[in-house]
Amino acid sequence: MTETNTQFVGTIPDIYEDHLGPLLFHYYAEDLARRVATGNGGRVLETACGTGISTKFLREALPDDVAIVATDLSDAMLDVARERRGDLANVTYKQANALELDFEDDSFDAVVCQFGLMFFPDKLAGLKEAARVLKPDGQLHFNVWDSMEFNPIAQVAFDTGAQFFDGEPAAFIKMPFGYHAIDPIKDLLHQAGLNNIQVNVVPTISERPSAHHVAEGLVAGNPTILELRERGNASVEVVIDAMTAAVSKAFGDNPVRTPLQAIVFSASR
Repeated sequence: MTETNTQFVGTIPDIYEDHLGPLLFHYYAEDLARRVATGNGGRVLETACGTGISTKFLREALPDDVAIVATDLSDAMLDVARERRGDLANVTYKQANALELDFEDDSFDAVVCQFGLMFFPDKLAGLKEAARVLKPDGQLHFNVWDSMEFNPIAQVAFDTGAQFFDGEPAAFIKMPFGYHAIDPIKDLLHQAGLNNIQVNVVPTISERPSAHHVAEGLVAGNPTILELRERGNASVEVVIDAMTAAVSKAFGDNPVRTPLQAIVFSASR
């Protein structure tokens, strides 16, 4: 995976927020936030917060005096979070590497991560860091995408985009859907010193107003667009048109309805 594959820069964060947020992330952010049980005066750390989609739902679900520290590796994503959700009460945004957290031991009541673990180059290190900063009996809550079989819009996006590359197709679309085997993740949680593991498979149907709106997000709301500009054989506009047709054929148009499925893990220190 090259640096280009994982950069969220330029216009990507805003398109991610406006197009992929409602398509993929809002439902699961609300679901994850409901699982976080932190009493008055607590502290919650969010890693890989992106543009703050999950942060918003955490703020709505938790008591007002619970402090939320929302972190991400990408300054560009955090800039959008601050612009769009800078007015959330008792929320601090901070650039941080989830594998090397700059926080004291035993400093948070809960750690939350929405669709971030798949991108960690060292997943055990990330889980150990979450365990380290948790207070005794603190809780970790995170989700990962199930396979493309259960998230067919990702397969459509990959197959459609592949024809616009000479040679190896863009890898990013597959990456989020490639880490979903439950038992190995449970093993890593145990290795990180976490226990009382609970696993829930959560399906839903996502509905969006138009195939073109969805296609813009699938092409331009993630690092695929950088690979297209670097080594693609067609303009971004041509690829979006092809993606619009493919999404419409597979999932309809006005509205688009597509099945999604995630796996949610909860564990305690």
